[in-house]
This record gives sequence, structure tokens and C-alpha cells, in this order.
Amino acid sequence: MSWLTTLSGYLTPGFLVLSPLLSYSDQAYSMHRAKSSAGFSLDIPLIMLVASLLRIFYYPGAKFDIALLIQSLVMTVMQVVLLKIALDHRPAPSSKGGDAAVPFAKINERERQRPFNFWQWRSPKPYWQFIMSLFVGLVACELLLSPIPSVYQGYSSLIGYIGLAVEAILPLPQIIANAKSRSCKGFRFSVLASWLLGDSMKMFWFFTSKTTIPWAFKLCGIFQACCDSFLGVQYWMYGKGPTEIKEHELPSTATWAEPKADIFAGGRRRGTSVLQAQKTT
Repeated sequence: MSWLTTLSGYLTPGFLVLSPLLSYSDQAYSMHRAKSSAGFSLDIPLIMLVASLLRIFYYPGAKFDIALLIQSLVMTVMQVVLLKIALDHRPAPSSKGGDAAVPFAKINERERQRPFNFWQWRSPKPYWQFIMSLFVGLVACELLLSPIPSVYQGYSSLIGYIGLAVEAILPLPQIIANAKSRSCKGFRFSVLASWLLGDSMKMFWFFTSKTTIPWAFKLCGIFQACCDSFLGVQYWMYGKGPTEIKEHELPSTATWAEPKADIFAGGRRRGTSVLQAQKTT
């Protein structure tokens, strides 16, 4: 068992650092290739960006394993790229009005409206403004509170727990979207597989590592593992949804119309012959 713990201590940190690339690069490439982000929840970049930024600023007060800090930095960069691709290839809104550039406007009438249409804006600009405002606010709090140890320790723990709790609910938007559409179309199996593999490796490493792993990481990791497992059940149940009937598989309308036309034409010919016979008699 000791050799397995030692091996996990080397492999898991490396996997965690690379996990943002392994999890989301295929999703990003798929959306870029298809020129559509339909089926992908924009809440995933929101959750991961907020969680990663909070975890980065949690590090000075908690001094947890350096691999977790590097993972947060890599995740932030990856989610910025993913958000950019998803916004560039969003499906067009159903309405054809001239308000496509209005920031606070609903993208889809079927979506439940949030206060101020938060994270449902049509223009990309408010998304980047929110992320930048969060980053600037965290930097300001770090500079103002770090010289006051008694206050800073509580603040650091608070943002750490919030960040990890936010990350733990990552699968929930995708679970809800899948349940509403009864389909997992647009959600890559590679993302799900990397999540499940990462959960199993993290759980083993969190509880066997000799480095500092705060209990906040362990509790939130357990919850996220449960959500990811349920997402796997959804993928098994729904797949990519009902199979669509392609146009070339439908019966040709011409084959239906021709016999009908022949019947009517035959009826008209017979009727004309009867009238001509009556006239001659």
C-alpha cells in the first residue's frame, strides 16, 4: 500500500496540473470546429473562473500543496479560452429584433431570467467586465487586508471555502441542462471521463498525501465526485438524445403526389368520354 501512496503522490499532482487541458481542450476544439456552442452551458466557465480566482488568492493564507495552486492558474487560462470560443460561437437568438448587442437582454425565451440577466447577456463585453472586476476586487482586498493578520486569516479562509464550494457545484448546470433537454448532446464524453478519472485520483491523494490538504478541499471534492457520477448516469441514460430523421430518409413528396394526380387525371378522362358519348346519341 505504501508504494501505491508514493506513486499517487507523484502522478496525481501532475495529472491535476494538466487536468484543465485534458478536460476542456477537446470541448473547446469541438465547439470551434462545429462553429457552435449549442448544448454547452456557459455557467461552466463562470463557475470555474470564479472558483479558480478565489483559490489563487486563498493560497497566501493557507499555503496548501503547490500543485493545487498551479492547477488553478492553468484552469484560469483554459477557462478564459473556453469562454471566448463559446461566446464567439453561440447560437443566434430566436428573436430577429435589432437588440442583439444590448448587454442585458435574454438570449433564449425558454431560459429562466436571472436578476439583471446575469450571465445571459447577448454582448460579450459584460462577461469580460465581470471577470476583470472580480480579479481587481480580489487584488484590492489582498493588498488592504494582508497587513492585518487577525482579519486576513478569516478572510482567506472565507474565500477559500467559497471558491471550493463554487467549484463543487460545477456539474450542476450541466446536469440541469441535460435533464431539461433529456439529452447530453454538446457535452463531450472526454470531459466527463476526465472529471471521473480526476475525482478518483483526487480522493485517493487527498486522504493519503503527506502534504497540506485542507479539509475544505476534501469535503468539496467528495460532493463534486457525487455530482460527476450522477452526470455519468445521465450520459448513460440520455446519450445524445433522440435520433433525428434526416431529410434524405423521408419519403419523397413526389412519389405521393404522382399517383394522386394520375387518379384525378383518369377520372377527368373518363368523365369527358361519357359527355362526348351523350352528345353523339
